[in-house]
Amino acid sequence: MTEMLATAVLTREELSLVDNWQRGFPLVPRPFSAIGAREGIGEARVLDILRRLARLGVLSRVGATLRPNTAGASMLAAMQVSPERLEAVAEIVNREPAVNHNYEREHAINLWFVLTGADHAVLDAALARIRAASGIDVLELPLERSYHIDLGFPLAADGVAGAGWKSPSSRAYCPAAAWTLDAADQRLLELLAEGLALVPEPFGPLAEAAAITEDEALDRVGRLVATGVVTRLGLIVRHRPLGYRANAMAVWDIADGEVDAIGRDFAAAPYVTLCYRRPRRLPDWRYNLFCMVHGRDRAATAAKVAELTRLAGSRQRDHALLFSRRCFRQRGARLTAI
Repeated sequence: MTEMLATAVLTREELSLVDNWQRGFPLVPRPFSAIGAREGIGEARVLDILRRLARLGVLSRVGATLRPNTAGASMLAAMQVSPERLEAVAEIVNREPAVNHNYEREHAINLWFVLTGADHAVLDAALARIRAASGIDVLELPLERSYHIDLGFPLAADGVAGAGWKSPSSRAYCPAAAWTLDAADQRLLELLAEGLALVPEPFGPLAEAAAITEDEALDRVGRLVATGVVTRLGLIVRHRPLGYRANAMAVWDIADGEVDAIGRDFAAAPYVTLCYRRPRRLPDWRYNLFCMVHGRDRAATAAKVAELTRLAGSRQRDHALLFSRRCFRQRGARLTAI
């Protein structure tokens, strides 16, 4: 059964905050005051709005999205589960602290989840427990290359903003690389994934939890943003309460020599929120290029995916569209999951 949720109705002030502050969060001691000055409202009003959006389920947190595998390890995984067992198996998956996203999608391989943890050994152990408890094999699809990682949602024009709305760090073509992060950086990333406190001076508690000074916390977060470890710092919203219900993972089978060029082309499309290359797992899974496209209705989302398929032309050999059905879990990544 498709999940049914009420759509939150936002005021003009709330829409402005959501559209303007999903990235570029001010790295100053009183960031909500800086936002209020830009919006023409006071700091207290900004905080009141954000607290209301959190109560509505629209605001997940004020925090960061991270480039995969730059801090800890992450993995996309999938299972083919019979319909009568789907909820029970989803619960088995959700028992694992490393699982931060878990969705039912319209495909024979129908349960898709993301794991994030301290290292690959953590992920391997979690997958082994899932296999043992469910009696079902798991398809492992690690990231090979990212072309765009963002998941921001501009609310104007059905969520389609100009390409400039995407941040350079999230849009940049960047092969997997080893980032040198010390223990304080790792702790800051863990805390930012959970979210900043909705208080006038949120970097103070952040710094205290990381056992560093506030000035050092601001400097380090700025460096993490500048180097692209943090792809976006700002309001992290949940798309479903905002009316984005027709959301799909679109996948293509592209010749290995063409996939990077097509991935960069797809990433530039203003409606693509994620774009990355993953390995094939023959014979069960033949696709190597993945995109997430979010929309308010199925026809609009399918039309966007058809546009990408036309862009690929004869370079794509097959494609599939996996609409999301139910969300079993959606939360920030836990980098220290064990």
